[in-house]
Amino acid sequence: MHAITIPEPGGPEALVRAEVPDPVPGEGEVLVEVTASAVNRADIMQRQGFYDPPPGASPYPGLECSGRVTAIGAGVSGWSVGDEVCALLAGGGYADKVAVPAGQLLPVPEGVDLKQAAALPEVVCTVWSNVFMVAHLRPGETLLVHGGSSGIGTMAIQLAKAVGAKVAVTAGTKEKLERCAELGADILINYREQDFVAEVKEATDGAGADVILDNMGAQYLDRNVQALAVNGRLAIIGMQGGRKGELNIGMLLAKRAAVSATSLRARPPAEKAAIVAAVREHVWPLLAGGHVRPIVDRELPMSEAPAAHRIVEESGHIGKVLLIAQA
Repeated sequence: MHAITIPEPGGPEALVRAEVPDPVPGEGEVLVEVTASAVNRADIMQRQGFYDPPPGASPYPGLECSGRVTAIGAGVSGWSVGDEVCALLAGGGYADKVAVPAGQLLPVPEGVDLKQAAALPEVVCTVWSNVFMVAHLRPGETLLVHGGSSGIGTMAIQLAKAVGAKVAVTAGTKEKLERCAELGADILINYREQDFVAEVKEATDGAGADVILDNMGAQYLDRNVQALAVNGRLAIIGMQGGRKGELNIGMLLAKRAAVSATSLRARPPAEKAAIVAAVREHVWPLLAGGHVRPIVDRELPMSEAPAAHRIVEESGHIGKVLLIAQA
């Protein structure tokens, strides 16, 4: 088979399509013939040499895919050859085939195209696990999403609105904010021109955000705590703004607030399976009912992975960029 490999870390040109051995599904795994994968920031970090796959995972990038089951490993039940699926991966999505733990498989939701289903697993599992399983966003509360036009952001807006929350977003252009509004965002903040702390406070009559989903890390840490409401919850899922920041413990105590930080890729398979099961129970009916949908900016052939990485690195997209497998 062919896969996008990374012989040496570097820029987008470091992604090289090469012939590699076919994966073999082990016990508890299913082999999926890949129809499409999607580009995530973690793929870019891996390409740059900053985010190695967990031990035992595929060395190729790609944290999610869609496709068809072609083989079943020992001890697997509930799946059959020919099933159309999408999957949460620890790696290997940029390839013709990938072996996936059965607990990380999801059926393609009703009404969703097989290719576009590749845009779902990583973002839905990230949003559901952080915003709902960890931060416990409730109806009537306010969620602030940084990077509202990203794949994570566009899904967070939709899921929060589906449960009856109010949504504030930050983005860097008028076009991106308009797209966020189309998805249901109530409070639109251009981070290049506005102070998100002041804007969120004004829009909530001084209360602040009950939950903040943050992809920036250190750069936003202090202001995020300022923007939290009493009993607020800050969920950090990225470090685009740095790794080390200063935390005002006094303000955190005064607000009785909480800060959590999680990553999805390195979690044990049992934890991933629990998240996937929760997503199937709570989110898949919303997709089937048309209340939530994958937001795909564009589709490129897998051989154009370098171009796809450039688009995502430059934030020149809204939603997800897909890589389509080639015959």
